[in-house]
Amino acid sequence: MPELLRKPFGTHGKVHDITPANAGWRYVGFALYHLRAGETAAEATGDTEVILVMVEGKAAITAAGQDWGVLGERMNVFEKTPPHCLYVPNDQEWSLVAETDCTVAVCAAPGKGGHAARRIGPDGITLTQRGKGNNTRHINNIAMEGEDYCDSLLVTEVFTPDGNWSSYPSHRHDVDDYPDITYLEETYYHRLNPANGFGIQRVYTEDGTLDETMAVKDGDVVLVPRGHHPCGAPYGFEMYYLNVMAGPLRKWRFQADPAVQWIMDRDA
Repeated sequence: MPELLRKPFGTHGKVHDITPANAGWRYVGFALYHLRAGETAAEATGDTEVILVMVEGKAAITAAGQDWGVLGERMNVFEKTPPHCLYVPNDQEWSLVAETDCTVAVCAAPGKGGHAARRIGPDGITLTQRGKGNNTRHINNIAMEGEDYCDSLLVTEVFTPDGNWSSYPSHRHDVDDYPDITYLEETYYHRLNPANGFGIQRVYTEDGTLDETMAVKDGDVVLVPRGHHPCGAPYGFEMYYLNVMAGPLRKWRFQADPAVQWIMDRDA
C-alpha cells in the first residue's frame, strides 16, 4: 500500500502533488503551491475538475477563459475567515499570479462537464460548530453535498481547538452501498498553530488489516483510502485541515465504528 503520510517535498513552489496513480486509488487528487509575491502557477485540468482554494494570501487568477480578478483575503489560515475559492471544470486551463506570498490548494476529482467555472466563497460560507465538549470543531463547507457546484468533488475546511478530537466519533465511507454508505477517498491537508506542534491521525479498519497512527506536522497530508480516520489536537496546538473527498457518487454517507456508535447515539 502507498504511504499514507505525505510530507511536503519542499518549502517553495509545488510542495504536494498527490494523484490517483501515486495514491493507489481512483478519484482524488491534491496539490499545494507555496508562492512568493509575483510568482506564477498554471495547469490544465484535463479530465479532472478542480477547486482552487486560497488557503492563505492573494492571487490574480485566470481560468476557463475568464479573468476572475484577485482572490484571497486571509493572510493566516487560523484567522478562520471564509476562504476564496474557484471552481474550474475539466478540459480547461487556469493560471495565477501571486499578489502576496500565498498558499494555494488544488483539489481535483473526475470531471464530467456538468458545471461551469464559478467563484465559491467567501459569501455563502459560514463557520459552523459541530460536536460538543472535547469533540467540538468548526467547519467551513466549501463544496459539500448541499452545494451543487461540482460533478465529483466534496471539499471542506475544519478547525479543531487544542485538546479536542475531530473526524470523531470514528467513521468510515469506503463501500459503494448508497444510501447506507458511500465510497469516498479522502485527503487531509494539515496545519498546526503554533506551527512547530503536531497532531495525531489514526487510519484503521475494524478487522485490523489497516491500522496506522501518524504524528502529523504542519503542512503534512494524510491519505484515507478506507477505514476510520479520527484526528486529535494536543493541548496547546490548534489543528486545521482541508478535506478533499470523491468517489463514484457525490454523496457523503458514513458508518461509525461499532466501538463508538454509543457516543453518536448519546450525542444525537
